[in-house]
Amino acid sequence: MRVLVIGSGGREHALCRALALDPQVSELHCAPGNPGIAQVATTHAVAATDPGQVTALAERLGVELVVIGPEAPLVAGVADALRAAGVACFGPSAQAARIEGSKSFAKQVMTAAGVPTARARTCTDAEQVAAALEEFGEPYVVKADGLAAGKGVVVTRDRAEALAHAKACGRVVIEEFLDGPELSLFALCDGGTAVPLQAAQDFKRAYDGGRGPNTGGMGAYTPLPWAPADLTAQVMERVVLPTLGELGRRGLPYVGVLYAGLALTADGPKVIEFNARFGDPETQVVLDRLETPLGGLLHACATGTLAAFGPVRHREGAAVTVVLAAENYPADPVKGDVIEGLDALPPDAYVLHAGTALRPDGALVSAGGRVLNVVGSGPTVAEARARAYEAIARITMRGSHHRTDIAADV
Repeated sequence: MRVLVIGSGGREHALCRALALDPQVSELHCAPGNPGIAQVATTHAVAATDPGQVTALAERLGVELVVIGPEAPLVAGVADALRAAGVACFGPSAQAARIEGSKSFAKQVMTAAGVPTARARTCTDAEQVAAALEEFGEPYVVKADGLAAGKGVVVTRDRAEALAHAKACGRVVIEEFLDGPELSLFALCDGGTAVPLQAAQDFKRAYDGGRGPNTGGMGAYTPLPWAPADLTAQVMERVVLPTLGELGRRGLPYVGVLYAGLALTADGPKVIEFNARFGDPETQVVLDRLETPLGGLLHACATGTLAAFGPVRHREGAAVTVVLAAENYPADPVKGDVIEGLDALPPDAYVLHAGTALRPDGALVSAGGRVLNVVGSGPTVAEARARAYEAIARITMRGSHHRTDIAADV
């Protein structure tokens, strides 16, 4: 099977790594890719959000499956263009991807489907914002009603900060704070059927102890030893399947990953947000533990044959990823710093490239905010964590920073 992955970050490197291990995948391509991805796939200089360019590349390569990684190409309609051209695609339509592209739309779907989530108000002016903040109280939760690369949410007890974020965003969703540990669950969907992957937890704040600004994610781990044994069954029954049903009733059959960001409250799991793609950096650890070959699984989703595919299997043990970020991330990350030490990693650890580039002289340099995902695996979360941190200690990059407390309390 010839496969094309769309995207260029750590999530796409994780997807490509898993697909390269699938014996059914005979040919692997990625557009636009990055230097790490280029070690396992043929990369192509294509604008990921251009439906015409992506479709033309898929047709030229004769691929049998396209896997769309980031959210922006989905909202731009890349999946629609591929399907119209007869190319099997893992990723929802532009209209279905509004489950991530519009927080307001997602709330409407959840309300109609009876999905447990926070009470919320969509606000378009300062008066509505002030009233909603007063209604829900502290801590204030203010979300941009649109794509924000994981950084459009402010949770704060500072009313002035909440008001300022709402003003900067324009149209926002303000909601009550959900108290409880947060986790992520991915469901793979084929329009009518869905299967869950292993739950994971990520760390959004930039610095140790959950301090600092929100980021796209500074680390993650799986499995979750503290989670209820029936967590996945609860989420599938109360969240995923009702949401898919409601989207289907609206004429929007959902094909791809439905990512549920959840809070495990005293009343059970409630949805914080939906994403329309694999979460980053949770994908890096979830795919590390996935035993079922990825290519066939995603192709079954893209072709509507998931019900006949068989059970999804996960490996025993745990995985932890730690993000190495550039100086000044997440504000205005410094780029162009040389990365060294990737050839001296310990066993049971590896690196996924997220924001890297090659200089003309061949040196690997930083080219984004989150530069590398360092993944460690082991029989337990503690052992996987130790291997990830042993590996990151061997990597050098001027000005880099990372959290030292990923999975520390598990």
